[in-house]
Amino acid sequence: MSNAKGAGLSNIIAGSTAISTVGVEGEGLNYRGYSIADLASKASFEEVAYLLFEGELPSKTELAILHGLLAEKRNLPKELKNILEHIPKYAHPMDVLRTGTSALGCLEPEQDSTDQKDVAIRLLAIYPAMLLYWYHFHFSGRRIETNTEEKSIAGHFLALLKGHKPGELEVKVMDSSLTLYAEHEYNASTFAARVSASTLSDFYSAITTAIGTLRGPLHGGANEEAMLLIQDFSSVEEVEPKLKKRLANKEKIMGFGHRVYDKGDPRSPIIKEWSLQLAAQSNDTQIFPISEAIETMMWDTKKLFPNLDFYSASTYYFMNIPLALYTPIFVCSRITGWAAHIFEQRANNTLIRPSAYYIGPGARRFLALEKR
Repeated sequence: MSNAKGAGLSNIIAGSTAISTVGVEGEGLNYRGYSIADLASKASFEEVAYLLFEGELPSKTELAILHGLLAEKRNLPKELKNILEHIPKYAHPMDVLRTGTSALGCLEPEQDSTDQKDVAIRLLAIYPAMLLYWYHFHFSGRRIETNTEEKSIAGHFLALLKGHKPGELEVKVMDSSLTLYAEHEYNASTFAARVSASTLSDFYSAITTAIGTLRGPLHGGANEEAMLLIQDFSSVEEVEPKLKKRLANKEKIMGFGHRVYDKGDPRSPIIKEWSLQLAAQSNDTQIFPISEAIETMMWDTKKLFPNLDFYSASTYYFMNIPLALYTPIFVCSRITGWAAHIFEQRANNTLIRPSAYYIGPGARRFLALEKR
């Protein structure tokens, strides 16, 4: 009872899902029954997207069809390009994706729920171009072409960002990262999307709601905050005294602990290994060692383990991805999980309308204005 009153609905069952397990003893994180370790190492992100959308892994033919649809739906409408050019340079990229999603919903509205998978695939395909067209227009001074020769979403994103064919390791890392971020049960943004969908609102509105929720630093923005934390230390030796000071000041250290995992985030070791490989490739002698020193101290002093966001920060850093784009990459991935939950909500819909504990004043006598 006290939990429901003041702990953000932690441990409160708010619904049922067949999409993923999170923090379940003996199961860990699974998408449709497949372990995250297997999916991140053996499947492409497009296979994972198909799994989340359809409930099963694709055949070669089904995967080829999905790749074709994604390549076909990458282009930006000219009206959307115009809107992106008018969003100011100083806007947060998450606001760009939120606004772009809403605008696309006006330009290409969902007619009814039979369109939902087409809309989901369109958003999955278009997000890299939507984000990076705006980014390059304002920061590189050019209007980029949004088609690339890259078949995968990971390769396509990196090619748009860098302006050339990305390296094989970077594509593998990005593909794995997209899989790791794809789905996570009733997290804040997914639950927000389901609430919107439960009102019978359109698909774009539900996704716009989810993006707005993900924008907060206590949810998606944690990877950006983690990188800022890491960059605050100039050496491993600085970690202990400076981090002790932060902890003494009761500062929140982003990238550690998790609301639903008590024995470690199963995604963290996977992304940490990728970060280590990229660190070795770039001859890093600072960022990764500092990250490990922070991890060690947080465990020794607080018994807090790193979550996915912590080593995602250094992973993106080694790929020379601008800090402001870290959380938008989350959107490019999580659109798959959000979509799966919207499909599921619509398939057996009940309006989500919880009750609240009232903690305000008791009944009061109304006084006329002249007597107050």
